[in-house]
Amino acid sequence: MLGSDARHAGTSNGSMELITVYGLKNCDTCRAALKWLDSQSIAHRFHDIRAEGLTARTISTWVAALGWETVLNRRSTTWRELADKDRDNLNDKRAVALMAAHPTLVKRPVIEAGKALSVGFTDAVKKGLAKSGT
Repeated sequence: MLGSDARHAGTSNGSMELITVYGLKNCDTCRAALKWLDSQSIAHRFHDIRAEGLTARTISTWVAALGWETVLNRRSTTWRELADKDRDNLNDKRAVALMAAHPTLVKRPVIEAGKALSVGFTDAVKKGLAKSGT
């Protein structure tokens, strides 16, 4: 687990895997996470959700583990620009479809470290990543 705001998701083989950071290259929090991972010599890869996109399957995995309310960024410009009909009456299925259509609606960064999954980059996440010995 990467901290109190992380839950387990993903693979079931228990093997140590490369950390994947999903985010936007211009996001300050994503840049801070990448800089910190580099400073700690923790192997990772960056997945730019705007340039590389996201599959509904990936988003569904995150939503199943963390809940759509945690994964969906309702403070983003993209969210504010959506029509009311798109923002109203959300559930898992509708939220996943919305984030798949508009990847910038995903809170950032999403960090996958083996089975551990987190959203955001807090001290608790840093502690969990440092403990993982990755």
